[in-house]
Amino acid sequence: MNLLDYIKDKRYFIAFYFIIMSFITLFIVVSNDQIVLSNILYIHMSCLLLTSLYIMIGYYYRRKLYFELSELASCGQEEISALLPEAQNNEQKLFLTLLRKILDDQLNQLQKQNEEKRDQQEFIMSWIHEVKLPIAASRLLMENSEGKSVDILVDKFEDELGKIDDYVEQALYYSRIDSFAKDYFITEVHINKIIKNSVKKYAKLFINKGIRFQMEEKDLFVQSDSKWLGFVIDQLIANSLKYTNTRGEVTIQFEEDQTEKRVLIQDNGIGIKQEDIHRVFEKGFTGSTGRSYAKSTGMGLYLAKQLANKLGHELTIQSEEGTFTTVSIHFPKIRNYYHL
Repeated sequence: MNLLDYIKDKRYFIAFYFIIMSFITLFIVVSNDQIVLSNILYIHMSCLLLTSLYIMIGYYYRRKLYFELSELASCGQEEISALLPEAQNNEQKLFLTLLRKILDDQLNQLQKQNEEKRDQQEFIMSWIHEVKLPIAASRLLMENSEGKSVDILVDKFEDELGKIDDYVEQALYYSRIDSFAKDYFITEVHINKIIKNSVKKYAKLFINKGIRFQMEEKDLFVQSDSKWLGFVIDQLIANSLKYTNTRGEVTIQFEEDQTEKRVLIQDNGIGIKQEDIHRVFEKGFTGSTGRSYAKSTGMGLYLAKQLANKLGHELTIQSEEGTFTTVSIHFPKIRNYYHL
């Protein structure tokens, strides 16, 4: 800021000065019969000198702050908040504090967006890698189809198409998780029907691996969204099937007390190591089991956890390596569904 800009900022003060001086001059003229022009001129020159001196001193005192702010405005550095100059009065302190808050909030939002973008890119790369496997397997089936019956080929193709369908569905729900509030409707749902639809969806995998399925004969109604809850249960059952060995068992039980209803999905699969169990719901976490036992994107349980939380439910997990894994869906009986 140059001197002319500073004087423009002081225009109201200068206007006020001229009004005061005009009033003083008028007062002197009215109150004295003999007007001495030299006295009026002396008063005006003295006041003008003092006012000009005040403006000049104020400009040079503020100039350092203005130049520092101008340099920051044109430098394009990211960490502007840390480079802001010190305030010279309470008014500047207030504005600089507000500016720091705005810059910090903007930086936090930018970092959050960068993290989300990086997570999305990592998920897309992982998803592409995973979806290429059933595609490659389908091509191998076509290349080695000689001597195989149509029924066998169709059966194998259905398996690979089922995997692709699961990956596409997972990507679809992942892309819609941020707009969840626009696409849910809480009603009373019959959870037994949702579980049976999920088991039907994976019936072929149950049969191929010889895994037994047992569900407690008890009707359970909960407050939820049937579509999103169905996806959560799909992910939990698919995860149990993935890590349960041939001739294993998947069991579903229902519990209820004064505060909540619970659905327990238990398998007698390979289980989870204790050092991994507190991280299984993290985005992209596969753990030693996911890396060594089966291909995994680490997104199934993460999506299930996120969607369950948005529905007002809670997911917990208990496991013992080599023995069992139990995932529980908790449905509180008293809650505000419009809180989302």
